[in-house]
Amino acid sequence: MSRQCDPSDSASLLQGLPGVSLSGAGGVSSLPVIRGLADDRLRIKIDGMDLISACSNHMNPPLSYITPDRINELQVYPGISPVSVGGDSIGGTILAGSSTPDFATDLDEILTKGEIGFFYRSNGDARGANLSASMATQNFSLKYSGSTAKANNYDVGDNFKAAGNTAIDGNFLSADEVGSTAYNTRNNAIDLGLKLHENHILQLKFAHQDIPKQNWPNQRMDMDNNRSNQLNLTYTGDFAWGTVQSAVYREKTHHKMQFGEDKQFFYAIMGNAPGMPMETEGDNRGFSLKTEIIVNERDLFRVGVIAQRYRLDDYWEASGGGMMSPNTFININSGERDRYGVYAEWEANWNGQWRTLAGVRHETVKMDTGEVQGYNAMFQADADAFNNNDRSQTDNNLDLTLLAKFTYSDEQSYEFGYGQKTRSPNLYERYAWSRAGMPMRLVNMAGDGNGYVGNVDLEPEVAHTFSLTTDWHDSQQKDWGVTLTPYISYIDDYIDAERCSGGGMMSLCIADNLTRIDGFVYLQYQNISAKLYGIDFSAHKHLYQSKKLGALQGETVINYVRGKNRDNGDDLYNIMPLNATFSLQHTMRDWHNTVEWQLVSAKNKVSDERNEQQTSGYGLLHIRTGYQWDNVRIDFGIENVFDKFYSEPLGGAYTGQGVTLTANGVPWGITVPGMGRSFYTGINYQF
Repeated sequence: MSRQCDPSDSASLLQGLPGVSLSGAGGVSSLPVIRGLADDRLRIKIDGMDLISACSNHMNPPLSYITPDRINELQVYPGISPVSVGGDSIGGTILAGSSTPDFATDLDEILTKGEIGFFYRSNGDARGANLSASMATQNFSLKYSGSTAKANNYDVGDNFKAAGNTAIDGNFLSADEVGSTAYNTRNNAIDLGLKLHENHILQLKFAHQDIPKQNWPNQRMDMDNNRSNQLNLTYTGDFAWGTVQSAVYREKTHHKMQFGEDKQFFYAIMGNAPGMPMETEGDNRGFSLKTEIIVNERDLFRVGVIAQRYRLDDYWEASGGGMMSPNTFININSGERDRYGVYAEWEANWNGQWRTLAGVRHETVKMDTGEVQGYNAMFQADADAFNNNDRSQTDNNLDLTLLAKFTYSDEQSYEFGYGQKTRSPNLYERYAWSRAGMPMRLVNMAGDGNGYVGNVDLEPEVAHTFSLTTDWHDSQQKDWGVTLTPYISYIDDYIDAERCSGGGMMSLCIADNLTRIDGFVYLQYQNISAKLYGIDFSAHKHLYQSKKLGALQGETVINYVRGKNRDNGDDLYNIMPLNATFSLQHTMRDWHNTVEWQLVSAKNKVSDERNEQQTSGYGLLHIRTGYQWDNVRIDFGIENVFDKFYSEPLGGAYTGQGVTLTANGVPWGITVPGMGRSFYTGINYQF
């Protein structure tokens, strides 16, 4: 499927894949969703590192730490992923990798190459550039990669709110401008490669991210700064009997949130509070070792171990002289989440028709946190209840994978699968403690404008997934192909949310909260029984080819998923409705053209518990063209050609402007609309 990748958002590379959709967030931090499951329910690895979002709103997800220009390989394992690539997830695995080092072929040769690129998008005045350069000898390689991107707020195809100032000290926004969608990001990386032997490579990778601003249209806060340093040492060795891969890494993140220019900054009602400073510090260290052993022509074994040590501090300094003072609000105090895992996997090619994969994985997840405190005595009852609780938790999690592929002929194959996947809660799901309205609204990983409190007693999620994939194609796999995958997942102890009650004097978990149907609500994370089922369909057909006019191919992807709460019959939150993408692709020598039609049905199966909003169906037309001339590639495109107004089904509640700190400072019932017509151009030069 030909797709237009947003040059600043790596998750956009996944658009158009069967079973995959995107959940809107910041401009460089979209969340991939696989068959209705997203965020921590997916195992996302960057160059072998298990990265963790260090933010109460999950504004820095793993894919935001690598830019599209650095990604050399992107693998997606939907649903039933092999145990060798999964762990601590129930929805699938995404592996993103930067390029492996190139070495010179001769002893005296010095290999040099590089790439420079620029892009511009009219809607939001988005612009950016990337540069990479490398040099290598026969045994040593050095590469630098850098990129920057900046954008203003984007516009939509029609007015969706009143024009005016967003707050007493906020910007003026037009009626069709989506507040809090601007961003500014910078990324740099240095890769060192050393060839120890012909088939033994040692790599040391250092990456630094600095995001001075990334505003959020579906959160009450904005990212004021995000700085991350990653150090990753990897080894890959090929032997006669198999391969060895290992990695040792460390990531340190300093994350800040504050009100951006479209949200009110000064709060007189909070004791003349100048803003709401929030800071998070994360320290993530890990080790992995994976070995592939070729036993014979039939049998291949994979065994491995992982260890991860994660620490998190989340604190909000006092502001003003009222409710947000005089103490620092400690949300997570020295939070600990450590994983230790071991797995074994057996892949067997029995004959020309049957191949099987079986694996087992065990992980121990240990979690704990220190005592907390609120701004003042008004928060003391909730703090005491949390501090007096037993906060140490240990989970013993088991994953199983069973896959069998039957190749009936050169034109047909079938794959059957069962997987048991387990995920432990994250630190915020277990340890966010305050039931006061303002802190609850600022612990929100769902983008729905509601408030959340954690639950120390949460159990790990356990998903039992069954799937069947049928693959029909021509014998040469060049002319046509059809793939169909129905699936169903039963999830025990799925971590959902229920309306909360009780708490201290600041609590908004009151009687009205239990019955409200037309406003933002307050919830506590709870285990439920859930079910997700659906079908992924993809097809392609070669339509025409001639030397004079080139080749024409048609492609389509159709996805459908439903999610149900089996305990009370409610629909699960943020489930993508039926959607389809149809495209015609034309290629003539170095010229490539695509016309794409994207269709999304109305979302009317929504979570009543969260007062989730419905969205209408829509259709969008996109046109793209690109030309490769020697070492230069030029791209041009028009997204949303007819400037259609639509609401993104997974975009969440619009809280991008106004008095967002207070309960009713933003209107309830407005969803985040999608981008209007936009012209895009980009140029890349390889040297």
